[in-house]
Amino acid sequence: MTVHPSLQTSIDAWTHSIEAISALVTPLVEGEWNRATECPGWSVRDIVSHVIGLECEMLGDPRPIHSLPRDLFHVKDELSRYMEVQVDVRRCHTAPEMTSELEYTIIRRSRQLRNEKRQPDTVIRTVLGGQEMPLERALKLRAFDVWVHEQDLRRALGQPGNLDSPGGHIARDVLLAGLPSVVGERAGAPAGSAVVVDVNGPLEFMRTVRVDAEGKTTVDGSVSLGPAVTLALDWETYLRLACGRVRPEAVAERVKIEGDQELARAILADFAVTP
Repeated sequence: MTVHPSLQTSIDAWTHSIEAISALVTPLVEGEWNRATECPGWSVRDIVSHVIGLECEMLGDPRPIHSLPRDLFHVKDELSRYMEVQVDVRRCHTAPEMTSELEYTIIRRSRQLRNEKRQPDTVIRTVLGGQEMPLERALKLRAFDVWVHEQDLRRALGQPGNLDSPGGHIARDVLLAGLPSVVGERAGAPAGSAVVVDVNGPLEFMRTVRVDAEGKTTVDGSVSLGPAVTLALDWETYLRLACGRVRPEAVAERVKIEGDQELARAILADFAVTP
């Protein structure tokens, strides 16, 4: 019995991204591990620690017993506190320790994934605060998370690339799934309206978010005539906004707005869909 075909896409994307992370950080000298990233409060070392820690949890390793300092401004809720433990416990680790643990974790996790025999709908306990979800979704979210952090590292290290890699395609779908909530619930787009998002760059796509007469919001790939708002931006900017890495005013010159300016501002002000 082999890995179920519906799981293979996520496994391949995860492999591509985590190996790219390893290639990015292996040559770094000690000081470069402390370079700040756009992920609030986290350095290059912290992001790699986060990736290692969550993959170890997916392997079933026990979580470290560790008390967090009280002065971590970016730790604001239980989920961020949960995530921070795996990060803070490694803040004293050297560059060789980090790369060795990363390499060992990739080997172990790759072996586990190659031998995955469970069905896609098998419900598992995940690393997202212990919530349960089907295996297929859990693997998709791991591929998404690792790719997003690969991009965090690339921006911090000045080594762009892989925006259209397999992980990028998964990220597009995950982020677009949150777009109806952004437009309808958060920004309050009126019933009967449509908002078009036109994304260019290495990964190009156009989506229309529609609010029906009852206020239900959906997203599709069809063209809308006379939308209330059209947002045109590049894929990396979309990613940074949707993952909460940058405020809209910081990338205003990279976002072209047509239509209702007030609604557009409301959409961009609360665009992030990741925790």
